[in-house]
Amino acid sequence: MAKLVAVTGVTGFVGPHLVAALARRGFRLRLLVRRWSPLPSLAGVAADMVLGDLLDEATVRRLVQGADAVVHAAGLIKARRPSDFFTVNRDGTALLSTLAPDARFLLLSSLAAREPQLSPYAASKRAAEDVVAARPGPWLTVRAPAVYGPGDRETLAYFKAVARGLAPQPKVPGARLSLIHVADLVEALALALERPPPPSTYEIDDGREGGHSYQDMADAAGRALGRQPWPLALPRAVMAAVAGVNEVRHSLGGPVQILTPGKVNEIFHSDWTAHDRRLAAALGLHPRLDLVTGFGETILWYRQQGWL
Repeated sequence: MAKLVAVTGVTGFVGPHLVAALARRGFRLRLLVRRWSPLPSLAGVAADMVLGDLLDEATVRRLVQGADAVVHAAGLIKARRPSDFFTVNRDGTALLSTLAPDARFLLLSSLAAREPQLSPYAASKRAAEDVVAARPGPWLTVRAPAVYGPGDRETLAYFKAVARGLAPQPKVPGARLSLIHVADLVEALALALERPPPPSTYEIDDGREGGHSYQDMADAAGRALGRQPWPLALPRAVMAAVAGVNEVRHSLGGPVQILTPGKVNEIFHSDWTAHDRRLAAALGLHPRLDLVTGFGETILWYRQQGWL
């Protein structure tokens, strides 16, 4: 019988792609959802659904009961209070790990966890990694860089700016960052579950040694959009001012925004490149989509959906 995999984070950007990749490899799936909503990736895929919250013990117990593996892709990326990051990202991970002590545990983390001093989000991701590394059962943590692809609304905002002729970027001389197309990320995760390497915390990217510059991004997006955008270097003081306003609004009960002082620290960090290629070596990974091809395919999808 095929192995049963419990999956969190299935309704986010990465989640539907991940579900499809796991289904293609023949895993049986049990998915945690906070609300009933159709998942495009589930067309023709048999999966059990567990309705509930990651922090509810009864819900998590139903999710992991009898599971051979757990893929934890859920996470909080914006919050009203710094403590909320730890409640979801650390404590939710701890509950999953505790209730599935013998299952193989794969945590999808972020390169932000490498720099926990920068923000509450980054610190909470590192705390989640520490929880997983301390578990008695088999485990694996994969730190992803910036992920883009069909369905991603964060990168969509960047492409819309480039389509207008501007390529916004933080004013950080020499900044470099790694990226990966969501299709390559989820195939790597599915393969790591199928042929697990030794327990460790690994990094992943699109295979570009030394990552990309913001000019590389602007050139790739401009090529796909038929534009030659002007670089728009945003000073830290400007973004910090907006983040400060957002923080005040949060304290007054306003809508939660992702741009906070901690996020500004992350944005203006100069090195978000992958330093570790052990996962690619262990699994024989060869990402299919480089930046130019990946941006081109993503922009084509946006246009087909009427998003761009």
